[in-house]
Amino acid sequence: MTRPEFSRPHRLTPERRHLELEATAAERAALAGRFGILGISELTAALDLAPEPGGVIRARGRLKARVTQECVATLEPVDQAMDTPLDLRLLPPGTPPADDDPDSPDEIESENGTVDLGEAVAEQLALALDPFPRRPDAPEPAPEAAAEVRPNPFAALARLKGS
Repeated sequence: MTRPEFSRPHRLTPERRHLELEATAAERAALAGRFGILGISELTAALDLAPEPGGVIRARGRLKARVTQECVATLEPVDQAMDTPLDLRLLPPGTPPADDDPDSPDEIESENGTVDLGEAVAEQLALALDPFPRRPDAPEPAPEAAAEVRPNPFAALARLKGS
């Protein structure tokens, strides 16, 4: 198995902890390549870890990033600052994720009591990326052209039936 670009393995323990994660320039460049974007000039995460019943660890905090994507209209660079909340449930080994509610925290099963928080942050960054980045000065997309509107094929049948 290959190691993720931004790997920060963390052993799960029942103590409350505060963690600060920061990607290096090489890690950011590798993540930009993985996500198919022009660049990531900053990627940090602050996480507070707290135990919950059943050996679960709740990780809450913020992800901050500066990314450069390609404008969908002009293909020119679009710089974006991101400040996204993080809310994760880190599950003990052998406890598969069970919550399918999209509004619930993401659940990550640990392996041998360890979870890669860097990879978890990278995945959250990927989810937070704008799928259609546009420069503020980019031209607006053209409305549906009238020429593309096709006549109803049943209108011709109705006319034939009426005669």
